[in-house]
Amino acid sequence: MLRLLPLAFSSLALLLILGLPGAVPMAFAQEAAATAGDQPIYEVRTKDGVRYYGYLQVDTPERVVIRTPGGATIELARADIASMTEAAGTLVGQDYRPADPNPTRLFFGPTGRSLKKGESYFGVYELFMPFVQFGVTDRLSLGGGTPLFIGGDEHPFWFTPKFQVYEGTRASVALGALHFLNVGDGSFGIAYAAGTFGSRDDALTVGLGWAYEVYGEENTGQAVVMVGGERRLSRRIKVITENYFVGGDAVISGGFRFLGESLSADIGLISPLFDDEFFAFPMVNFVWKFK
Repeated sequence: MLRLLPLAFSSLALLLILGLPGAVPMAFAQEAAATAGDQPIYEVRTKDGVRYYGYLQVDTPERVVIRTPGGATIELARADIASMTEAAGTLVGQDYRPADPNPTRLFFGPTGRSLKKGESYFGVYELFMPFVQFGVTDRLSLGGGTPLFIGGDEHPFWFTPKFQVYEGTRASVALGALHFLNVGDGSFGIAYAAGTFGSRDDALTVGLGWAYEVYGEENTGQAVVMVGGERRLSRRIKVITENYFVGGDAVISGGFRFLGESLSADIGLISPLFDDEFFAFPMVNFVWKFK
């Protein structure tokens, strides 16, 4: 019974993401409706802290006029505006949904998306594994991390280069690696290719990788398949699933992402499904994105 709990949780997450009859086609329709006549949505912040989202109608040195998704017209004096930028989120009906601040990863694994030049994030896996990632160019990012513990003669760390080879309106593909160093007498990691298909709110990610170990003269490896996805449930909540298949074994996970302006928090369950052992444990991840 215990073994069925994470399996059911992950299956439910996958069903929510794929939808009945399907979330990805629905996501395309929603995102296509996010702009009127391909007009971008702007975020206007006033100096007293108020935010407005809408289509830019008038932009002069003296005033700015925007039309909200509901059809209202708002006129603001230029002197009262702190910033005006094209919004990164999407419009569903009359509801503006801010962008996920952590779109380049699911729980642990990568998506096909990439950080843009100058963007970066700091995160913590399972409360004790901090990591950082920085966008060197619009396609190349570099990062790494190390566990928060002290003791012994060696302290392991990992680094995470990633390069996006393709980015389209409905698909993106990236190559990268997760490489661990200073682990015993050698190192190990996984080299991967990941493709994400759908929108920033509703998408399927498929990854193919090679998990390798390098210890002395021994160099072994095995193929890994990852299938994951994400679906936006509301303005502040996504459902996430991330599942790995290695030979006849699997590791499955499912849970939720809570979205802030620059902070995301993941809460879920992860479970290895091996023949000779089973356990399930919670996941708690945090990511802060900087521009």
